Amino acid sequence: MVDFSLYIHLPFCSKKCDYCHFYVLPDKEVYKDQLLEGLQKEWSLVMPFTQSGRPVSIYFGGGTPSLFGPDRLRELLNLWECDGEITLEANPETLTRELVQAYADSGINRLSLGVQSLDDALLKTLSRTHNAKKAIDAVCLAAEIIPNISIDLMYDIPTQTKEQWKSTLKKALTLPIQHISLYNLTIEPQTVFYKYREQLQKKVPNENDSRQMYQEAVTTFTDAGFHHYEISAFCQNGKESVHNSGYWTGRPFLGLGPSAFSYWDGARMRNIAHLNKYSRLLEEGKRPIDFQEKLEPDAQARELFVIALRLLRGVSLSEFPLSQKSLSTLDELIRQGLLTRSKDRLHMTPLGILHYDTIASELI
Repeated sequence: MVDFSLYIHLPFCSKKCDYCHFYVLPDKEVYKDQLLEGLQKEWSLVMPFTQSGRPVSIYFGGGTPSLFGPDRLRELLNLWECDGEITLEANPETLTRELVQAYADSGINRLSLGVQSLDDALLKTLSRTHNAKKAIDAVCLAAEIIPNISIDLMYDIPTQTKEQWKSTLKKALTLPIQHISLYNLTIEPQTVFYKYREQLQKKVPNENDSRQMYQEAVTTFTDAGFHHYEISAFCQNGKESVHNSGYWTGRPFLGLGPSAFSYWDGARMRNIAHLNKYSRLLEEGKRPIDFQEKLEPDAQARELFVIALRLLRGVSLSEFPLSQKSLSTLDELIRQGLLTRSKDRLHMTPLGILHYDTIASELI
């Protein structure tokens, strides 16, 4: 039996945020019905690959997947037998008690809420359509029905101060949450932010302030009893993200929907980011893939090693067939104080965590 995960991209949004670079579509019923039909066809094509395994996690990402509707979601969940973690992303302004209950009844047992900030001014900067009160109310409401809540928090926002960040962290600890994911804002092409990048770059926290914000979050959450288990992830009560942990440990996963990524049999694939083209290919009985690659064994081992290193429990060298050149690079990173070794196990040092991108670039 081979465990795997499923990621389903539901790209609907009532409004695309100015910093968002993901593939999204307007919140229209006709598009949702079209995607539902496409997802069912796509699953019929990939299902034969999964006969020797079972999904240990299902993740509905977007977009704003909570706009898809519980009835359509139930149709999808009827395709799979999964008694593990089933996560739905949602924005605070989309949630009502009735909707959360309907999603719970359909099989959702974990919610990931795009809170981003608990500062109203910064939420406006991000063009979010909720305010801090709505976010707090949504988390509290949702936790009464689905008591496994994760929230996203963002730093490196233009004009953000360390005081605003500390305030958001303090407020977050008052919420009934089991998991927190941190994201530092990056200005990506094909976004509104990218159009105004020269002005915005002058307003984002500098590198030193950014590192202090990250360290402030680590201290705040660990002091409050959260387990810091991945560079940017914290949990309580053993509620690590089963789905995301699969990404970090190389678990195979299938991505369904336009623009979704997959990692299967050592190959990475990406679906075409266009709903009509996606649907047309599926009607022709073809998988809607527009990119695929399979790395050479050494390159694949280095990549999987670097990704696994994000987990603070460390990595066993015996699990990765690294070349002598890569092992020499690891020795140099140890000398630089970025990594530490105990027998055959490697961990990032506190300094290494702050310079993970440097470690990754040296090894990959």
